[in-house]
Amino acid sequence: MASIISRSAKHFHFANRCLSLHRLRLQSPSSSCSVLAGANLHDPAFPYLHSGLGINYLASYMRRLYGTTSTTPDSQTTASEKSAESNSSEGDESGKSNQSQDTGKPVRGGPVSWLSFLLLVATGAGLVFYYDWEKKRHIEEINKASIEVKQGPSVGKAAIGGPFKLVDHDGKPVSEKDFFGKWTLIYFGFTHCPDICPDELQKLAAAVDKITEKAGIKIVPIFISVDPERDTVEQVREYVKEFHPDLIGLTGTSDEIRKVARAYRVYYMKTEEEDSDYLVDHSIVMYLMGPEKMEFVKFFGKNNDVDSLADGVIKEIKHYKKK
Repeated sequence: MASIISRSAKHFHFANRCLSLHRLRLQSPSSSCSVLAGANLHDPAFPYLHSGLGINYLASYMRRLYGTTSTTPDSQTTASEKSAESNSSEGDESGKSNQSQDTGKPVRGGPVSWLSFLLLVATGAGLVFYYDWEKKRHIEEINKASIEVKQGPSVGKAAIGGPFKLVDHDGKPVSEKDFFGKWTLIYFGFTHCPDICPDELQKLAAAVDKITEKAGIKIVPIFISVDPERDTVEQVREYVKEFHPDLIGLTGTSDEIRKVARAYRVYYMKTEEEDSDYLVDHSIVMYLMGPEKMEFVKFFGKNNDVDSLADGVIKEIKHYKKK
């Protein structure tokens, strides 16, 4: 391409010089001599200039050369510019059309659109917020209910306790009226109990002494047998002496024991017998009864040790006195 442009430029240069010399020759033959002396009219690029074909051929050659050199680059430039403009316009139009077509359409290649994704995120955040709010509200209601139960007035007492008629370890008939005006702590068991009853009675005896030392409150400990067949008055008397001097042992007939156990909601049942040796399965509970007609105040289970039992009894007695 560069060689073609160079050759065309060379042809144009020599042709232009020849035309100029021809004009000078027509205007002033004498003045053109010096110019013609410097012109190389025998250049191989113009073989017909000096051979007599005339200046017309040169003029037509110049016109053709002008047309080639001027129109070809310009037309190429114009064509390239038009092509670029058309391509740019087509690109703009296609971009606009693609943009208009893409507007409002879901993103291709994904399972959900951006709108669906945002709705999903918003829904999830709302559910988390609602769950936290409900959880906090539920906890507040529980706390409020527990505070009201602790601080509010009593709505009733458990139906534990009632009248009974038994015999103490000295053989004297005893009823609930004999304990009116006294704080009592009652435990149900039997004298042939291998381990649980002795442990609980020792705890009861130690707690009674500790209550007296800490608060100066006199507590009457009571042991009621649930094994009337073997726990006679003499058996109960020997048994209670092993734990505390103030411990009162009560026994009675099978019917009397059944009634008192039912009144205090105590479970007991004889296990499988082997000759005369058997065990009695029963509730392991201590009942704190108040001084006014021996009413129920609170019960304490096996999980309490001596200190917690003593502190619990003192707390309940103080609360009872404030009423």
